[in-house]
Amino acid sequence: MTEEILINVTPVETRVALVENGMLQEAHIERTSRKGIVGNIYKGRVVRVLPGMEAAFVDIGLERAAFIHASDVVSVALADENGEPVKDAPKVIPDIRSLLREGQSLVVQVTKDPIGTKGARLTTQLSIPSRYLVFMPYVSHVGVSQRIEDEAERDRLRGLIEECGATLDLSRGGYIVRTAAEGAGRDEFIADMTYLNRLSKSMLERTDKVEAPAIIYQDLPLFLRTVRDLIRSQTEKVRIDSRESYQRVMAFVEEFVHEMGDKIEYYPGERPLFDLYSVEEEIQRALSRKVQLKSGGYVIIDQTEAMTTIDINTGAFVGHRNLEETIFKTNLEAARAISRQLRLRNLGGIIIIDFIDMEDLEHQRQVLRMLEKMLERDHARTKITGVSELGLVEMTRKRTTESLGQVLCEACPICEGRGFLKTPETVCYEIFREILRINRAYEAENYLVMASQAVIDRLLDEESDNVADLETFIGKTIKFQVELLYSQENYDVVLL
Repeated sequence: MTEEILINVTPVETRVALVENGMLQEAHIERTSRKGIVGNIYKGRVVRVLPGMEAAFVDIGLERAAFIHASDVVSVALADENGEPVKDAPKVIPDIRSLLREGQSLVVQVTKDPIGTKGARLTTQLSIPSRYLVFMPYVSHVGVSQRIEDEAERDRLRGLIEECGATLDLSRGGYIVRTAAEGAGRDEFIADMTYLNRLSKSMLERTDKVEAPAIIYQDLPLFLRTVRDLIRSQTEKVRIDSRESYQRVMAFVEEFVHEMGDKIEYYPGERPLFDLYSVEEEIQRALSRKVQLKSGGYVIIDQTEAMTTIDINTGAFVGHRNLEETIFKTNLEAARAISRQLRLRNLGGIIIIDFIDMEDLEHQRQVLRMLEKMLERDHARTKITGVSELGLVEMTRKRTTESLGQVLCEACPICEGRGFLKTPETVCYEIFREILRINRAYEAENYLVMASQAVIDRLLDEESDNVADLETFIGKTIKFQVELLYSQENYDVVLL
């Protein structure tokens, strides 16, 4: 598998595309006017405690107050008679009033960007990432990424962390070894731990100096986070079309990931970098509800505030052998397409997939296995259930930032996000009811109806008989006027 990372930098926004085998898999966008804040650490002030929700609102200097749940303030596990944590025991969540009070200062980290009408989500369990490690100032254990499956390698990495910690005389904090650290050596860990320890000390000093609300630590800009988080051993090239950003990336690479230096490349070509790889076209297609499959089938993706629903249809694909085989092949192809679309569109939260009903249980298992296998490449954490009694596959995907559609689009002001409009016929009948209502309440000689072209056309054509009957009934004349600025649903009835 070939993998390339493309970084397009302009003064107003930075865009990153992850391309595998010539096909866009992920797109990340960060705009200068609206940067993501996930990972940032703030000194905030508690503005409201909500006992009924076991949560509190915290002012961190943003337009909307951020939200923190009691479980993100402290984590207390049940212990046995010897004081040891009970394995798989449920965590005890104390009363929020015993943890926080209004006006209290609090050091918090953003775990979710503000999305829609919801404020940012916070935690007090801080974590600071580097290339190979995530440093946690308030815990003492060493963890290893679950994506590193080799037990011998996991034990080696744990031992290496403890050895390096003793060498550097680091007495506080814990670490999680990231997936990128697989195969890394002692020198890489010492460099990372030295950097993280230095950063942690500077944060503590700033925390004591500033008044809440204030930012204490800001995560790297997108193009540097990309090099830190996305570049892997199988990454062939990282192409950057900005010379200034390329130089900053090279300086970062030389200090932290020098072995990746030969993969970074400056792209000075006249043709836009994203056009060269057809990324622009793929992003436009990712904003559509419909995803066409090569076989002729298609997938419909609808994102709502509560969840994302995905429906699969055979479409023009009629198969070759029998119906069950046609459905199975369509579902298999859809599983591959869905896993890519989840990454590309950055869809998160609850996701319901309505595969075409399969009678064969083995076919169901194979489709699920295909979906799970394709999602192994996903950087976000996912969890999939089996096929439910209704034939649905339920899954979750960790959501920390807005989806691609939420970043690039806004709700339609005409339909207000419904995705459909009232028909001209419906609006005509609303106008008739409005005229009858006004006629009972007010005295007028005539009425003027102001509406869109489509509605007026219908009133003068298909509804002309109904208009004549209404004029006879109320004993008044109704005039019509086209308003070009009115949407199909807008109208006014004016008394003359």
